[in-house]
Amino acid sequence: MKALSDMPIGFPGLFGGFTIDPDPIALHIGHGVYWYGIILALGLLAGLYLCMKQAKRFGLTEDNVIDMILWATPCCIIGSRIYYVIFYLNLYRNADGSLDWGRMIAVWDGGIAMYGTVIVGLLVAYLFCKRKKLKFFAMTDLCVMGLFLGQCIGRWGNFMNREAFGTDCTLPWRMQLWVSQTQTIEVHPTFFYESLWNLVGLLLALFIVSRARRFDGENTCFYFLWYGLGRSWVEGLRTDSLYLFDWTLFGQPIRVSQALSVVLVIGAVIALVYNIKIKKRDGSDLWVKQVAAAAAANGEADVTGQTGALTETLEPASETVLTESDSAANAAETSKTKEASEAQTERPEESEPADKR
Repeated sequence: MKALSDMPIGFPGLFGGFTIDPDPIALHIGHGVYWYGIILALGLLAGLYLCMKQAKRFGLTEDNVIDMILWATPCCIIGSRIYYVIFYLNLYRNADGSLDWGRMIAVWDGGIAMYGTVIVGLLVAYLFCKRKKLKFFAMTDLCVMGLFLGQCIGRWGNFMNREAFGTDCTLPWRMQLWVSQTQTIEVHPTFFYESLWNLVGLLLALFIVSRARRFDGENTCFYFLWYGLGRSWVEGLRTDSLYLFDWTLFGQPIRVSQALSVVLVIGAVIALVYNIKIKKRDGSDLWVKQVAAAAAANGEADVTGQTGALTETLEPASETVLTESDSAANAAETSKTKEASEAQTERPEESEPADKR
């Protein structure tokens, strides 16, 4: 079911009931500059800023973050669109069954998937870290915090478009949407559920998980565990899910995001148990500590080198001072010897008149 984007949004159970009517298009230029795109961009910038400020805690630099995001952003947009089109392929076919390539690339008409962004983002991060000789899981531990924040903000773009809502709902926070000029529905505001879930996940990752990391990749595991649990629940409420072709499970169609969420949760739990319980990681080999140790070693080498150079500089100077001192001493000794000789030469001349007397 699709809601009309040019009709008001109501909240009949909150504060005595109220409605708002935001225009999904911020600027009516060309195809239109949608609030959805602006909000996604704000989410991206906020996530980037957070990652830059947290980079040192993971043994990375702000330049590492900026360089990677320049590669990741266009790739992730393409990846999220490809993911969506693959699982909604029938929407992009002509009447004769051929593919409508023009509609496939019309991302301005909507249709991107978050998991496509995550999958391509991980691939780009892996290639980037391999090229730059950085620890891949240290990078992902940093980036998932940006993902949490970006998704928290980005989901409000769905609100502006009147999309990503859930099934019928009678709860006080239900959202009222128009599906025709005369018919409304009252539904779960699932966009808000996911936004709030990501906000809580961000706070947990920022103030608890990342501060007690025992291995590179722990933040990443937490992200997939937390996001996967929330997304599998929220996806079950939504009415616009992507389905895994025509496959069914227990007579029900399989929702792609829900199935992937369950797989990621299981994978995250296995990785956490393996690293914490079996390998007993204690944080001693974290990438940030390796970088700090290398920096300390380089600093010690620099001090040793400077001390050696200083010693080499001082030694010739000392030798020069000693040589000059010896020369002065020798000159003084020569002078005294000369004076003594002259004195002895003068004494016989002075005693000669006494002998004559």
